Amino acid sequence: MKTAQLKKFFLVKNQSAWNSGAFLLLRLVAGYAFVLHGWPKFQNATHWMGPDSPVPALFQFLAAFAEFGGGLAWILGLLFPLASLGLICTMGVAMSFHIFVKGDPFVGQSSYELAAIYLCMSVLFMVTGPGKYSLDQKVFGKRVG
Repeated sequence: MKTAQLKKFFLVKNQSAWNSGAFLLLRLVAGYAFVLHGWPKFQNATHWMGPDSPVPALFQFLAAFAEFGGGLAWILGLLFPLASLGLICTMGVAMSFHIFVKGDPFVGQSSYELAAIYLCMSVLFMVTGPGKYSLDQKVFGKRVG
């Protein structure tokens, strides 16, 4: 991918101050939650699911990295589309695991409710971008039109 194409991928959509402020608040809270969820996994990134897990070490690492690194990226608003894509994949797998492997309900002690909310939030952020109060806007600029 050429540098100009890469930069275009990270350009921030022009949004109002109100929208950008709301996205900033949501980014900070959800990003912090992902950092808190991801940090313990990142400490044992290739085996956080336990020794009997059928999930390969590489995928465990990618999930830990997506949560911890994606959370930091959301907080900063840096490389935002890439972080959101990683979190979409991670939350999609988490949701599928709860539904199809564990048979969990949407709401309950063990459920897929939180994964579904984070998945929807990740899709929202992928579509809308981080808002004007982000490092992506400072580094890559904003889209015209």
